[in-house]
Amino acid sequence: MTRRAPLAPHLSGSAFRVRDREFHGASRGRLVASDVQRPFTAVRSLGLHLDDVVDRCRAYEPLLRPGEAFSHATAAALFQLPLPEDPAAVHVLAPPGSARARGRGVTGHAASVAPPVVLREGLPIVAPAHAWCQLANELSVYDLVALGDAIVTGRRRGEVRAAALATIDALRDAAAQWGSRRGARVLADALPRIRVGAESRKESHLRLTIVDAGLPEPIPNPPVRLASGRVVHPDLAYPGRRIALEYLGDIHRTDRRRWQEDLRRRRDLAAAGWRVVEVTADDLEANRALFLAGVRALLARPGDA
Repeated sequence: MTRRAPLAPHLSGSAFRVRDREFHGASRGRLVASDVQRPFTAVRSLGLHLDDVVDRCRAYEPLLRPGEAFSHATAAALFQLPLPEDPAAVHVLAPPGSARARGRGVTGHAASVAPPVVLREGLPIVAPAHAWCQLANELSVYDLVALGDAIVTGRRRGEVRAAALATIDALRDAAAQWGSRRGARVLADALPRIRVGAESRKESHLRLTIVDAGLPEPIPNPPVRLASGRVVHPDLAYPGRRIALEYLGDIHRTDRRRWQEDLRRRRDLAAAGWRVVEVTADDLEANRALFLAGVRALLARPGDA
């Protein structure tokens, strides 16, 4: 068996062009060995997790031309925003007047007007509000609202929320700059429906489903102080009526700690006199009419003013 020549230590966890011989110092033959990753044409990498969006973008980074940035669904994924599915290809935006990126595993876009670009994980990414506009032609109104909800809602740790990626005003400004380009009508439909507070894509879908059925709009994740002094946050609530709606997603089957925390919250709310409605994916799909009839009946019952 032929012994492989060792690769330079500085290559571990990096990506590089095959032609950059001075950087990698390896022969072309060595770069086709099975221990070397080939994420994109003319690029090699070592030790990157190519199923992870950050590492996939790091693998593409050697091919980025001046002024290019990661965009569309790739930008959303880099900002850890909710999408219906993870982007298979890397989306790259070229500056005005430049040719689109092309090649295996990349979807190139050409900008008519250069959007603002920020750095995250050292990568150039189209700013969140503008990435939201870019996805208007690809997402449903519900998913575009859910994306907007996530952008304007900082991640919560206990009672402390991190800063949001952007404000609703920033989304409004970005939509105005988008003008009449493709997706403008969807942006106009989604913008007034975005709310601060939603913490998952399905929570946003649930809120929109309730409102579109003609029911009062519930508040996403309001703080509820219990008699013990503990503060809990039901997914959606009608605080004046002490009604909470709790979405049961797949994470409750895979994350035992999260499941136990959510179960305790529901029990504490019920003990405090709240009526707790547990909601599943079927309630938003196959059993939607029955679920909405139940919420309507619950709201019609006498309760706390």
